[in-house]
Amino acid sequence: MSSTDKSSVAGNSFTDKIRNMTNTGLLLTITIVVFFLMYIGAILFQGQGFLKPQTFFNILNAQAALIILSCGLSLVMITGGIDISVGGVTALISMSCAVYLDYKGGNVFGAVVIALLIGLAFGLFQGFLVAYLDIQPFIVTLAGMFFARGMTTIVNTKPFNVANEAFTALKGTRVIVPGMGSVNKLGKYVNAYVEIGVIVAIIVVIIMFCMLRWTKLGRAFYAVGGNMQSALMLGINVKKTRFLAHLICGLLAGIGGFVYFLHVGSGSASHASGAEMDAIASSIIGGTMLTGGVGNIIGTFFGVLSLSTIQNIVSSAGLDQAWWTGITRAVMLCLFLVIQSVVISRKKKSMK
Repeated sequence: MSSTDKSSVAGNSFTDKIRNMTNTGLLLTITIVVFFLMYIGAILFQGQGFLKPQTFFNILNAQAALIILSCGLSLVMITGGIDISVGGVTALISMSCAVYLDYKGGNVFGAVVIALLIGLAFGLFQGFLVAYLDIQPFIVTLAGMFFARGMTTIVNTKPFNVANEAFTALKGTRVIVPGMGSVNKLGKYVNAYVEIGVIVAIIVVIIMFCMLRWTKLGRAFYAVGGNMQSALMLGINVKKTRFLAHLICGLLAGIGGFVYFLHVGSGSASHASGAEMDAIASSIIGGTMLTGGVGNIIGTFFGVLSLSTIQNIVSSAGLDQAWWTGITRAVMLCLFLVIQSVVISRKKKSMK
């Protein structure tokens, strides 16, 4: 066999592999590859700071809540919906928990319960309106966002740091990552660490991934997002599935809201401003399509990391002004939307 024939066979083999991949798997692969190329590029061109494990763990520490919120958004988007209330819910949870702990003499367990109840209440009400009254998800969750932001200022108007001792002790807890430390400028070895919120976020990612990958409910989410009429013909309860998507998203907003509160340690009406847009962007970058039926939680995880990494790269380059971050996010989001469109269209053509 000639070298030309061998290369042709290899090329056809690669093409076949691409053709046989699902849209979800293909977009997930692209997301992971882009993230690693971006991070390697940061190491090569932005200095040795990115080589330190703690730099990567700091991204996780700062974005643990966003990872959880993005998982919820991805789930709703897979079913063909949207939820833009999660940022407002996060702010409401932070303020409510802060007031409960400092002004009402509450405890950490009670604050966790409050966070979960708030998230579930929003998920329950919004899910009912979307699924059973067939109101547009954007309108319902837009109203939810306004309501949550308004309620935040009603709970308390002034921002303040929480002084509750049990909470501050929990906030200051660090989980050491064995064997991942580095030597600082003074020549002292410093252990790498993650916050408790990172552990919670990783657990959420694993649970959501397993649910979507291996459960009947997970398959129902994809079916409903792909084609509601076909899902009905398959015997899937579309209304119940859409309702559960928003309910789970609300629950994750409750968990993510408390993780955010645990990270910032304060209550403020301005908290989590734009978090819903970051969550949507992370989901899209991770391969979740706005049209529904396509998405992967692992991709969402890497979408958050990609969005945060590009922010760190911009900051390391000395472009600290807020508009540079916005510009780079916009360019990155548009780039991934174009990639999604091109990849899916070419894949459809190759299957004809």
